[in-house]
Amino acid sequence: MIDGLDTRRKRLRYRCWHRGIKELDLLLGGFADRELAAMSAAEMDRFEALLEVPEPEIYAWFTGQAAPPAAHDHEITRRLLAFKCLPGTP
Repeated sequence: MIDGLDTRRKRLRYRCWHRGIKELDLLLGGFADRELAAMSAAEMDRFEALLEVPEPEIYAWFTGQAAPPAAHDHEITRRLLAFKCLPGTP
């Protein structure tokens, strides 16, 4: 099962870095680099569901123009929105 989780993490990481909008690539990819290794299968389920949300909606969440809908208002989303991808940020 570990091999399956590792493969899934690699696929999720790739999807994060290849969204199509460079700003989201940086935000989602940086988050994936930092957080995916520690995510449980259930957390990855939620994160994967977030990746199905269209880019303009996710971008609106990051910029504060919109709040995530109830279906995506959970710990993974809150961690993602709090993520800082600046160089040197722990």
